[in-house]
Amino acid sequence: MFTSPEAPWIFVTCLPHFGRVRRRALVAEIADPVRLLAMNMATLKALGLDDDNLAAIRAWQDRDERHPAVAETRIILERCQHHGIATVTWQHGDYPDPLRHIHDAPMVLYARGDTRLLRREQIGIVGSRKATPAGLDHARRFAAELAERQLLVTSGLALGIDGAAHAGALDAGHPTIAVIGCGLDRIYPHQHRRLGERVIAGGLIISEYPPGTPARAAHFPQRNRIISGLSRGILVVEAGLRSGSLITARMALEQGREVFAIPGSVHSPVARGCHHLIKQGARLVETVDDILEELGGWWSSAPGGTEAGETAPKQSQAGLERREIAVLEALGYDPQSTDALSSATGLPADQLMQALLLLELEGLASSAPGGYQKIV
Repeated sequence: MFTSPEAPWIFVTCLPHFGRVRRRALVAEIADPVRLLAMNMATLKALGLDDDNLAAIRAWQDRDERHPAVAETRIILERCQHHGIATVTWQHGDYPDPLRHIHDAPMVLYARGDTRLLRREQIGIVGSRKATPAGLDHARRFAAELAERQLLVTSGLALGIDGAAHAGALDAGHPTIAVIGCGLDRIYPHQHRRLGERVIAGGLIISEYPPGTPARAAHFPQRNRIISGLSRGILVVEAGLRSGSLITARMALEQGREVFAIPGSVHSPVARGCHHLIKQGARLVETVDDILEELGGWWSSAPGGTEAGETAPKQSQAGLERREIAVLEALGYDPQSTDALSSATGLPADQLMQALLLLELEGLASSAPGGYQKIV
């Protein structure tokens, strides 16, 4: 353990009462933990380390594995080896420069998958866990086209928009990066275990938390700063006014990243966060080109973009009966009640419901709170 190049970095993260801000201040002054851990006690005390930290470093120097911090370091290294987890420290060639420069950058990233992807230009896609069908469709389609246009899609593997973004990139044949708020020996949420394995096989999952760490509510805002820190910009697809996605957007702004938001219905609670961001200066996004234009650079020469929901050709009305076409034309992008649709089309309730069912099966309409709506 004591000869492992990663061990000193991990050990520093295990020091008691030693938060991110103190760690960063210390490592900013002494960039190499190996040098730090070789210093004498008087020098370390002059650097502001307390008695508990001095005792831990003395135990490291004495190779005393009875000390909790030394023992924890060994456990982490053994778990990493057992689960095939790599470590990416500040000195690792794959540690991403954009993340390195945020004010509380993690000293160690635990990783499963291809760590070389961390060097790629990234775009974060985040949004509501309780997304609408249209929002999920936007996330999948935007992710697929952004990946086609050579931007690596990064998100948080959460239910809703995050999962749809990862799936959209993977289904289009491109890698994606997931940042999670627990150890990599477990995939959270449990519903996304299969998706997580797909991400590992075709991309990368990372966490700043060592294996064995459970998911906790406090971890997710911390995870969000990594998503934004890795990315050139953040695209918010759907978000309520109290959504964690707005925390990610705020962190992105603090880190000097671009923020993009897709507008939605004024009646939709999951659109209000996006509208709030747009009022605050986020770029309103209707097409992938809106994002690439704002980011600038070499993406401008990539193939032309498409509108939200149109990264693939719109599903045709060909093959629909006149009844279904009438209902489709009566539908809008805000939910409409069956009474309103019956009045607009003149169809009795039984025929209207049959038509709506067929349109849902064709992927042209979906049920929503308050009725039915067209899928873009």
